[in-house]
Amino acid sequence: MPDHADDAGREGGAPGAVPRRGMPEQWLFSGTYGLVLASAMISALDSTGETADPGSDAFWVVLTAVASAAAHGYAHVIAHRAYVRGGAGPTRRRAVAAEWPLVVAVLPTVALLLAALAGWWAEETAVDVALLLNTVALFGVGVRAARVAGRRWPPSLRAGGMDMLLGLLIIAANALIH
Repeated sequence: MPDHADDAGREGGAPGAVPRRGMPEQWLFSGTYGLVLASAMISALDSTGETADPGSDAFWVVLTAVASAAAHGYAHVIAHRAYVRGGAGPTRRRAVAAEWPLVVAVLPTVALLLAALAGWWAEETAVDVALLLNTVALFGVGVRAARVAGRRWPPSLRAGGMDMLLGLLIIAANALIH
């Protein structure tokens, strides 16, 4: 995304500016949430000394993502209900359905676990690759969000680095626990 003349003199662009193009805010929010959720889940499910069960782990990652998406969407409905009377109309159903990026964000992790189930590699390898992939994706989503918000490259890279720290913390915790 090209830098704009009105951004000159401001390190990060225009804070609070309306995004010009790119991923919608909901995808950025739910996608980031899903990546962190998937990393935390596979890290927690990858227990030392237990028999590997990548199929069960994949199921629990998907189930947790669907439950989290539904809970977050429904929380919007409950909050909305406090201010607006009426039944669960189309707007409220859309609030729940809008959480689909959270579920989509866990699918690469699930695919890696299913590949381990198929015997393509060990579950431990699938977990390591998923943690790395999700961490890189967090960096990418952070950079993209900053660019969509009108930030220039240096602040965007810093924002991506900060988002990537979430993944690195999970990797560190996984290494310490195991």
